[in-house]
Amino acid sequence: MPVHGKGRTRVELPWRAVEPDGGDRPIDPDRLPRLRGRRPLKRWRYVGIYDERVRLCAGLVRIAGAPQSFWAVHDRAAGAFREHTTLRAAVDLPDGAARFGGRGVRADLRLEPAGERVEVVSRHGAHPIWTRKTPLRARGRVSIDGRTIEVDAPGLLDDSAGHHARRTAWSWSAGCGSSTEGHAVTWNLVDGLHDAAEHSERTVWLDGIANEVPPAAFAADLSAVGDLRFSTEVERARHDRLILVDSAYRQPFGTFTGTLPCGTTLRTGHGVMERHEARW
Repeated sequence: MPVHGKGRTRVELPWRAVEPDGGDRPIDPDRLPRLRGRRPLKRWRYVGIYDERVRLCAGLVRIAGAPQSFWAVHDRAAGAFREHTTLRAAVDLPDGAARFGGRGVRADLRLEPAGERVEVVSRHGAHPIWTRKTPLRARGRVSIDGRTIEVDAPGLLDDSAGHHARRTAWSWSAGCGSSTEGHAVTWNLVDGLHDAAEHSERTVWLDGIANEVPPAAFAADLSAVGDLRFSTEVERARHDRLILVDSAYRQPFGTFTGTLPCGTTLRTGHGVMERHEARW
């Protein structure tokens, strides 16, 4: 699909770039209209932090400007898990930080890039959609039920925007750990969005270097993706039935073993699986 933009070169989709010059993008995600035809603009930022002591996520989603936000924290040592979702902008996710709280939880984290940024533009339905995935290092504090955890952990930042099709469904996995060869590993695997055979968002970072990987099938029960096996420890799940939006998802957190699609075998792996179906 050719994409034209003011002052932009014609580009065939899907398009993928590592550490791109912003002017090279087929579309400008910061200048997308709120509506394109009958399709509302969807925009979200998701931060996930995954290590052996704490897993957490925080997200802010906007559909035609209307917000939804969520967060979840899993303190593995204490066996505590808290989560919250609201139809308000109740998390603070500026560049370089993540702050949220409530229900006995408080998080204040600095986020630093820890690897190559990957950007992808793909067609979805009638229109192009954009995403950027950035490996992170998170530092700061998370408190849960009066217990404070000093965080120095890896993670992943997902920035996405576009006029997605009315019905959208995807399976997704993200996580961090180490390989049997001693490399720091971060991964982002998906089926349903930006999932072309080539120029996809599927990426494994080895010591911060981005490597696109081939497709891998997700198990129906989210127990595996390809040769990567997953063991659930806690789970977020929700089904919102609103007038114009219907969103149902499962997002379990846990541990991974096995081999990533690039052939890298994990020594340790912590992260998330997700299945999401939306009418939006």
